[in-house]
Amino acid sequence: MNETILNILQHRSIRQFQEKAIEDEQLNLILKAACNGSTMGGLQLYSIIVTKDKEMMQKMAPFHFSQPIATNAPLILTFCADFHRFDKYCTACKVDTDAYHNLQAYQWAVTDAIIAAQNACVAAESLGIGLCWLGTITYNVAQFIEIMQLPEHVIPVACIAMGYPDENPELTDKLPMDAIVHQETYHDYDSHDIVALFKNRETHPRNIQIVKENNMQNLAEDYVKRRYKKEDNEFFSQVLKETLQKQGFNI
Repeated sequence: MNETILNILQHRSIRQFQEKAIEDEQLNLILKAACNGSTMGGLQLYSIIVTKDKEMMQKMAPFHFSQPIATNAPLILTFCADFHRFDKYCTACKVDTDAYHNLQAYQWAVTDAIIAAQNACVAAESLGIGLCWLGTITYNVAQFIEIMQLPEHVIPVACIAMGYPDENPELTDKLPMDAIVHQETYHDYDSHDIVALFKNRETHPRNIQIVKENNMQNLAEDYVKRRYKKEDNEFFSQVLKETLQKQGFNI
């Protein structure tokens, strides 16, 4: 099997890293791979903030909810949706860019940033470097904008901690491909389909333990009532909307 494909199929989140720093040569390869992905109209509507300084990590840590990985990783890459650079280019060319400060344009930039982030992940794992996505980047957007000094029309959307692994966790349980892949048109699920597709997740020993420890009836209830609650989602949705507007997107 192709080595790149094998690395993707063996992906696992790494949260414990060796103290060894990622060499500049390796980092440059990761960044080059990130910058060589598909992009909307060739505009490359993203930027990458490289964080290696431990003091900077400490500043950001509270807004990553003080997860140990936010400071124990040798490297953190933050991928931002970025229309600021294109704005500057158009201004230099005496062209108005107000047409791009809206939800549609923001979606272009988010997609560009996520593609770049995934390219970086594939490259990193092919070099023996482990990683973990920090979803917390979207919760405290305003604080990250301030700390990283992001200008107007730049929003952080993905954050990845990287380093040489100091652990070898088991693979995360995934839904079967039949749950995700549809041929030609969307095939909706009946109740029998859903039970069958989620059976392996519900019966995974780790998930059984989580459900039991938190006094939930099943994994779905644990997600909705404990992990990602409605009140939290609504609060952070409002925070994100307000921040996008402050950054110049008319959303």
